Amino acid sequence: MRRSGAFQGAAAALLLALGAWQGLAALSTTSAQNRLRAVMTMPAFLDGRATGAVNHVLAHLLPADGMLRAAGGLLRWGVFDSGGPQLRVGCDDWLYLTEELRPWPEAEANMAARAAAIGRIAGRLAQRDIALVVAVVPDKARRHAEHLCGAPRSAQAVARYDAFLTALRPQPVTVVPLLAPLQRQDPAFWRTDTHWNQPGAAAAAEAIAAAVGGVTPALPLTRGEQFATTSADTETNGPGDLLRLMSLDQMPDWMSSWARPKPDRQMVESTAAVGGEAAGGGGGLLDETPAPEIVLLGSSYSLNANFHGRLQQALESTVVNYGQAGGAFSGAAAAYFGSEAFRDTPPKLIIWEMPERAVVQPLSDMDRKLFSLFE
Repeated sequence: MRRSGAFQGAAAALLLALGAWQGLAALSTTSAQNRLRAVMTMPAFLDGRATGAVNHVLAHLLPADGMLRAAGGLLRWGVFDSGGPQLRVGCDDWLYLTEELRPWPEAEANMAARAAAIGRIAGRLAQRDIALVVAVVPDKARRHAEHLCGAPRSAQAVARYDAFLTALRPQPVTVVPLLAPLQRQDPAFWRTDTHWNQPGAAAAAEAIAAAVGGVTPALPLTRGEQFATTSADTETNGPGDLLRLMSLDQMPDWMSSWARPKPDRQMVESTAAVGGEAAGGGGGLLDETPAPEIVLLGSSYSLNANFHGRLQQALESTVVNYGQAGGAFSGAAAAYFGSEAFRDTPPKLIIWEMPERAVVQPLSDMDRKLFSLFE
């Protein structure tokens, strides 16, 4: 009994020492020092801001944080076949965002508000001789439902794609449903990332270009620019944002057979103007460039898998990309329509890409900001 007590005391002392080392190491980082420097005052101590800053550092900057998160991810995946609260695990290492599968409160009202806003925006743009094309990106869980393999998908999620297209039908806007062209690519999305892969992005770009050709013959667009797409010489892992959500992205590849889903593989593509600069990047709101003829608004889909480059190649025209990671429905649109770039140098055509899963989610402050610009 005496040995057991001594062992427990030694273990407790070791744990306390490890905890103290982790805490001191976190507090000594540059990031922590910058955060704490602003609250090292008596008023900040008295009103709790100093305590809050210390708690933030200890919650996010522990040296072992990444290792602990990876251990938790490994336990969820290896023992419980789970991706955590943000993910659902299908079969054959396919991963899906929970927000694609779950129902959302007031989904019909949210869709109706966004569809009506698109109609108002299209009408106002038409008054300035600006055409608008809306491209709706289907959920990965819709395009690749065959790999869900029992992952629960709500009835609302199943119905919303067609419901949103129906809500858009009365609006004065050209809509490009991207499900059909993506169904002609297999796969069209990454297994371990929420976005389309390079063949899927290319198929979407071709479909949008075909739709643009049908609605803009009267616009004085300067067409005929030549772009070429090339692939890297070596294969690398795909983007894998869902592996990052599982905290398993840092696991070595040799552990993929049991410690995490196998990473996707790709030959990275890039598109460049023939005889000119690379065409894969985005435009900045403050860049001093000539007035664009075509602007792309969108979510992270517009920034992934060389979609922007492929769109320029399909359209035979330079496209200024204002896509915004995490922009959902309105992030890029609100920023662009409220900018001097739109006010002073408007384009002739706007292509607005939006993910299906974003149109039913509760209205955000960014949505309301966008709506207010066109009231």
